[in-house]
Amino acid sequence: MPEQHPIAALVLAAGGSSRLGRPKQLEPWGETTLLDVVLRQVEKGPFDERFVVIGAALDQILDAVGLEGWTVVENPEWADGLASSLRVGVDAVLRLTRADSLAIFLGDQPDVDESVLTALLAAHKKSQRHVVVPKYRYEWGNPVIVAKPLWPRLMSIEGDSGAMQLFKAHPEWVEEVWFEARLPRDVDTERDIEDLRPKHR
Repeated sequence: MPEQHPIAALVLAAGGSSRLGRPKQLEPWGETTLLDVVLRQVEKGPFDERFVVIGAALDQILDAVGLEGWTVVENPEWADGLASSLRVGVDAVLRLTRADSLAIFLGDQPDVDESVLTALLAAHKKSQRHVVVPKYRYEWGNPVIVAKPLWPRLMSIEGDSGAMQLFKAHPEWVEEVWFEARLPRDVDTERDIEDLRPKHR
């Protein structure tokens, strides 16, 4: 749908890394950290406003990660699941920007290709639907772009499922963009680190 105001970016990075046992946001990734890699990727996009939600290991992340140009949103209820970060992040974007659309990224997906974001943004400009979702072969993934009329619905989500269940319940809202690439993996375990980190060395 047409953009009357800039599009904002929101990175959800507040989780407690329970399966890994240490803050994955700070996991060494090449010469930097996992969260740094994700933030630098987002910075390549045409976003006038950039927000990152942090909760677990807040002070460590503030000390270690390059956050210049980012608005940091603290989520004290990070243990309640991904939806809590989505709520506080969307609330901050509503209060602090005039954006009409929001691109939502996960802070533990370092392998989202730049071409994916480019294609999603192009589709968003043309689409009359409120949500643009990448379809990696046959599965929806991230990042997603959501127009402002749906933001109140995002703020009503609970639990750890994020927005995908809401979108799946309302396919009439969704514009799919198909990609040949496989679904980007989350970094949750030691195995994920072993499989994914060498690409960034």
